[in-house]
Amino acid sequence: MKITYYGHSCFSVLAKGKQILFDPYITENTLAKNVNVDEIKADYIFISHAHFDHINDAVRIAKNTGAKVLGNFEIYNWLLKNGIENAHPINPGGKYEFDFGTVKCVVAQHSSSFFDGSYGGIASGFVLTTKDGNFYYSGDTALTLDMKLILKWTQPDFAVFPIGDGLTMGVEEAIEAAKMVGVNKVLGVHYDTFGFIVLDHQKAEEAFEKAGINLYLPKIGSTIEL
Repeated sequence: MKITYYGHSCFSVLAKGKQILFDPYITENTLAKNVNVDEIKADYIFISHAHFDHINDAVRIAKNTGAKVLGNFEIYNWLLKNGIENAHPINPGGKYEFDFGTVKCVVAQHSSSFFDGSYGGIASGFVLTTKDGNFYYSGDTALTLDMKLILKWTQPDFAVFPIGDGLTMGVEEAIEAAKMVGVNKVLGVHYDTFGFIVLDHQKAEEAFEKAGINLYLPKIGSTIEL
């Protein structure tokens, strides 16, 4: 599958000809200053939770592209209030079929609130099963035994995990998460953007290599294939 990384936890996946974008946070991310948010293409946008660093550019990109935007019920209502009619609610436990494949929403162990501090609903992750490949995006989360259930929904080809520590899993936890879901390819996200989640890239790569897992840390704006 072709994956384009836009910085922080924002990335897109091409599946069955559809561009599927996750957690758009670009314009306020200084590390993504060379990415033109208005050139990003999306047919679907998935939002894992309501924190600003995952939702910041969702409305703008949705209006530019006409993409269908999915998030928990609180995010769904927020989207409607912000003029996004092509929105669709999905809460943990829920599953839907789309033209690119199946999406199962799963629990993430994390807080969630909007810009003004109001309740943002439960944080979540997503399990995608498509003809072009399967993957698990955990969203912002701690390591949790719930991850062992992922294999009941699909056999992932790779996983997307936060590795910046502090607010989410760190490297050690992400390695354990990879073992739980049976993958040897991990796209690392949620690191370096802020001072309290700066990653030691060399140590992270060495730790994953020692565990027999391939860690991918692509440059912002680049596209890789997994």
